[in-house]
Amino acid sequence: MQVAQDTVVSLHYELLNSQGDLIEKTEEPIEYLHGGYDGIFSLVEQALQGKYAGETCEVYLRPVDAFGEYDETLVQIEPHAKFPSKLEIGMRFEGEAEGSSEMLIYTVTDIADEKVVVDGNHPLAGMALRFRCTVGAVRAATAEETEHGHVHGAHGHHH
Repeated sequence: MQVAQDTVVSLHYELLNSQGDLIEKTEEPIEYLHGGYDGIFSLVEQALQGKYAGETCEVYLRPVDAFGEYDETLVQIEPHAKFPSKLEIGMRFEGEAEGSSEMLIYTVTDIADEKVVVDGNHPLAGMALRFRCTVGAVRAATAEETEHGHVHGAHGHHH
């Protein structure tokens, strides 16, 4: 079966930075619902259109095509009292963006003098990336998957 609208695509992928250093690699394949459901980067989805199991592709992603540009306004300094007492750099917390109701994941990047620096940018924001992948399998999506806009997997899915 060919990758097309409303198919479930299984992929093995590697994500590299612009210097060719490996950032992430799948051990097990990922699955996404193909056809504009935002399950994978848009440029990758375009490159996979019409491919068959076993075929490969490599896509260069500018920051705007991947995790966005780095936004300095998403870096905030907060009082340590707002956080658990056992706080470490690298810990992540969900919170609202300042002046917005949008929920973001903030990463603790520094702790000093009873202040905590948190960054709401994705760790790969501002980076150009290379996405290399191999199509593992392609199948028709179920009616429930297309209705919900995501893959449900072998054992169904409950909302």
